[in-house]
Amino acid sequence: MRLKVGSNVADKKEIKAFGKWILDIGEGKLGGRNDGETMIEIPQDILLGDEGDAIASISSCIYPDLDEHLDDPGYFQDRAVLVPTNEEADSINNHLLSLIDGEEKVYYSSDSICPTDECDAFERSLYTSDILNAVKLSGVPNHILTLKVGVPVMLLRNIDQANGLCNGTRLQIRKLGEHVMEAKVITGSRSGDIVHIPRMKLIPSDRKIPFRLQRRKFPIVVCFRNDYKQEPGSIPFPSGFIFKEIGF
Repeated sequence: MRLKVGSNVADKKEIKAFGKWILDIGEGKLGGRNDGETMIEIPQDILLGDEGDAIASISSCIYPDLDEHLDDPGYFQDRAVLVPTNEEADSINNHLLSLIDGEEKVYYSSDSICPTDECDAFERSLYTSDILNAVKLSGVPNHILTLKVGVPVMLLRNIDQANGLCNGTRLQIRKLGEHVMEAKVITGSRSGDIVHIPRMKLIPSDRKIPFRLQRRKFPIVVCFRNDYKQEPGSIPFPSGFIFKEIGF
């Protein structure tokens, strides 16, 4: 449904045919009669040749001559790599990041247990900095964030909705500072605007951990992905979709 928005008639027919093929697989209509297990032939036009390094193969196919197109917002808007897990998303992001010329800057978060959390002194002593730094949660950047000028990123928090800075907004890094970074919006009605992103306290609501983590960090993640004309403020793709990320 997202892909059909803004597509021409020919593309819509191709999207419809691909969607039907996916549904037929899910409903067990392909591969002949079967008992729940069968062989499905993948069309050659959607396969990539694996030259020994799957990540390099897909990256070079979706992002050819990456370093030469950093000044072209449309280059990132029209490409995507779809992957099933955050780990694979990170692998592709890291590979594509390494292909961009320029000095790499690494940012580390300042992690602690939220002061309002009801933990006694003993419980707090159990959660050392190393343990807190290792925590990875959906919707929160990891402890280590590596960036370069020109890298596309996605905002993880609503900062200024009136000016288009919402969860899911995609930006491209222009300047890297210690406490504030400058970026250009590359999606939505505010595309082209220059904005500044500060460090801020992020407190995830995930209840899979026995305490409330407070992470001071830039609210962004590297995102070589396309949101398929998604407007800022709408529900974004899961973080496993990177650009893409096929997702990136």
